Amino acid sequence: MPFGLPSALAAAPAGGEALFVASQQGARITRVEAGAAAEALAVAPSPAVVATDAAGRLYVSHPDGHAVTVIEADGAARSLPFSGQAFGLAAEPDGRAIYVGDWSGNRVLRLSSATGAVEGVAAVGRDPANLALGADGRLYVAEREDRSVGVIDTARMARVGGLPVGEGPFALAYDPALRRLYVANVRSNDVTVIDAAAGRVLATVPAGASPYGVAVTPDGARVLVTDQHAARVTVIDARALAVAATVPVGQYPEGVAILGDRAYVANWFSDDVSVIDLATLRETGRIPVAEGPRSLVVARRGPSAEAGR
Repeated sequence: MPFGLPSALAAAPAGGEALFVASQQGARITRVEAGAAAEALAVAPSPAVVATDAAGRLYVSHPDGHAVTVIEADGAARSLPFSGQAFGLAAEPDGRAIYVGDWSGNRVLRLSSATGAVEGVAAVGRDPANLALGADGRLYVAEREDRSVGVIDTARMARVGGLPVGEGPFALAYDPALRRLYVANVRSNDVTVIDAAAGRVLATVPAGASPYGVAVTPDGARVLVTDQHAARVTVIDARALAVAATVPVGQYPEGVAILGDRAYVANWFSDDVSVIDLATLRETGRIPVAEGPRSLVVARRGPSAEAGR
């Protein structure tokens, strides 16, 4: 099915970026540009998580469909079968491999993004949720039912450690500049801050009801956390490790991503995306999208993008 995004990305200057939103009930991936929904692509039912690599490819997990959709930068879409309940995703920057969490199988698989062949399997804690690939080549896994973040050595595809966090860890955001990992704990209503380089917990910062998504500003100064049951975003000062502000958004906010001087929040029950001005920390508008937006990602396009294909 044709998708207008790829030609737009191909024509974008080096470093061009666009925002993509996965809508679960609507089974759409929507491209957002210039403050509006520009185009939507129909995908397999119940998309859960959308991720990207440095070349601008998109990866979409389908837990109930036992598959991962790969959307190339030229618009070609294909499906990789998955022998489990695909949920969390992370991609190697060159796009040659992706990591997929098996929600019901308590494992993470490394797959060839070209063929879907399994290149490695690591056993992890119960109900692996979101994944984050660190600058050190290690993969971090939110082990939701074990109150821990597992650490996988991707060279060996083995879990080499774990860090204690709050109740129901779900979302992860890695900050390469500060070498920190931020973990949103859904049931304990807080965020665990981890020094990834030292492998230790630095702090626990209170958030609102059911923190579900997390993102870090490019300068590492602020951490934005969606509070699902409070219909707001908590803004954490990364230096002080304290709450700096809260921003009301739509109903049941889940995923959050940052593009330029704006943050974007997927409001699952409102069927829209809130736009937050990072200078004023206020919601400046809503972008209607397909039903049930839950996950979003910023896809980048740079001078080396073609080399990664």
